[in-house]
Amino acid sequence: MKKIIGILGGMGPAATIDAMEKIIKNTPATCDQEHIPVIAVSFPDIPDRTENILSGGESPLNKMLAVLRILEAAGAQCIIMPCNTAHYWHDELKASTKIPFLNIVEVTCNKIVSEGVNNVAILATTGTIKTELYQERLKKDNVNYVVPDDIQQGIIMESILAYKSGDGEKAYQLIESVITQLKNVGVERFIMGCTEIPLILSGHGYQDEYIDATDELVKMAVAWSYLDNKL
Repeated sequence: MKKIIGILGGMGPAATIDAMEKIIKNTPATCDQEHIPVIAVSFPDIPDRTENILSGGESPLNKMLAVLRILEAAGAQCIIMPCNTAHYWHDELKASTKIPFLNIVEVTCNKIVSEGVNNVAILATTGTIKTELYQERLKKDNVNYVVPDDIQQGIIMESILAYKSGDGEKAYQLIESVITQLKNVGVERFIMGCTEIPLILSGHGYQDEYIDATDELVKMAVAWSYLDNKL
């Protein structure tokens, strides 16, 4: 059997499915048997990451660790977590397992640096923005970035929550207004740094100006599955 990718999911459920679909899309398979085995655990009752970061709500770490233990017991050999904000706890999760645990922020920023991208806006949850997960990584490589102002960030968060509640059209209208404002001040590229954002924009033909963090994470996991050596 090929090496098994484990998905620590449920944050949110649609983003977990999106990651699975992107694994299939990025795998050079010609039949069922050539696809990569995947074990996905989608536990949507993991406490809200942004709520914990901003207002001290229940920590999601214990439930994320419980899902990690399930993936280990099931035989996963590499872990991905399709939730950007949850990567605030990535170091603790990675330290608790011997299984390779890929980092969505690292792989996305590596792409940005390798392609010489500059003047990039970060579209993400308020939790991801406040913890500066992307900002700190981009600063290391002297990449210029733009963070939405407080009003714009509030609209982005409203968009993400609208999508999670099932109103995709409202979600798109909200985030599109912020993207237009950012383009008007010279932003050329956008990090889709929340795993719901590619889903919000998916029916509206987003192009190369958007950097899909989920897609970058999945591409790295697929590449890992074809390597003999460990990451």
